[in-house]
Formats: sequence, C-alpha cells, structure tokens
Amino acid sequence: MKLQIHPDTVARLTRELAQAGRREIGGVLVGEHLDRNTFRIADLSVQRHGGDNACFVRRPAHHRGFLDAFFASTGDAYDRFNYLGEWHSHPSFSTEPSGTDLLQMHEIVNDGPSAPPFAILLIVRLGAERRLVLSAFAFRGDTMEPATLLVAPRPEDDPAKRPRGWLSRWFGRPETKPVIRLI
Repeated sequence: MKLQIHPDTVARLTRELAQAGRREIGGVLVGEHLDRNTFRIADLSVQRHGGDNACFVRRPAHHRGFLDAFFASTGDAYDRFNYLGEWHSHPSFSTEPSGTDLLQMHEIVNDGPSAPPFAILLIVRLGAERRLVLSAFAFRGDTMEPATLLVAPRPEDDPAKRPRGWLSRWFGRPETKPVIRLI
C-alpha cells in the first residue's frame, strides 16, 4: 500500500502535536483512491481531547460532521473519495502500533458487512528539532503490513482542499519542504 501525504498536512500535524505536548491526540483519515493500492490522504480530523500521556480514545460522534462535510465536498463519490483509517500520536513512545492499536484496527476491518476492505493506521510524534516522525500500517482482515508514505504536493483541483482566507491568499507563504522522518 502506498500513501501520499501533502506538505500542508505534515505542517498541520506538526502544529497540532506541538500544541498537544505530551498528550495523545488523533482522528480520522480520509482520502482519494489514485491507483491500485495507492491512496492520497486528502484530509484528517483532529480530536484534541480524549487522550492522556499514554492513551487516546477516539470519539466517533466528534468526527461525524467532518466526514459528512468531506463527502459533501467530494460529491459523495465514495468509489474515489472515502474513509482511509485512523491516526493518533505517540508523543512518549515509538511510532509502532501498541497491542491496543492492533486490536482496535483489527476490530475496524472485521466489523461485519459494513467493515471497510482495509484501514490505515498512521502513528505520529515529534522528534528532535520538531521533526515529524510518521509510521503507516495497512490492515486487511487479520493481516497488517507497513505502508509506504510519500510526500507529494496537493493537486490544484483537489476538491478536499481547505479554502484559504483572504489574508493568506494575499500574503501567502511560499511552500516549504516539510521536515519529516518516515519510518
């Protein structure tokens, strides 16, 4: 499985993790199907509560509005744009899935007829000098495999692109290379 992530998403995760400090945060990943086993992370929700220094509990109701807005913005084209999986931080631990992470992801992909065919787990943390450290894993049935992450620019015609305010359009910052370490 290959996943593209945009520099603006990397910057957003870095800001959110810096703000959260040693508290775990997380959310839902949504994306676009590009090619066989290749997906683009179009957006992610952020839940800033429900975590402590060693645990994060996602609250599904918190993310319902985010998912509804994403599907509306992409014309409800579920075959192209859909739920990709989950993300959360491990500020005090490695970016490898914990036993709890493994159980929860296996529950998602084995949840009966409404289960997705696969789900991605993205685990992130800030390393030295605020470098974003990311690991991605694909879950299908009872299997888990590492996913390849690639940083790629956001397409100009991206229907999931967040609108920019007049201030950022007028004084827009030049795009900078993200500072990340992919595991």
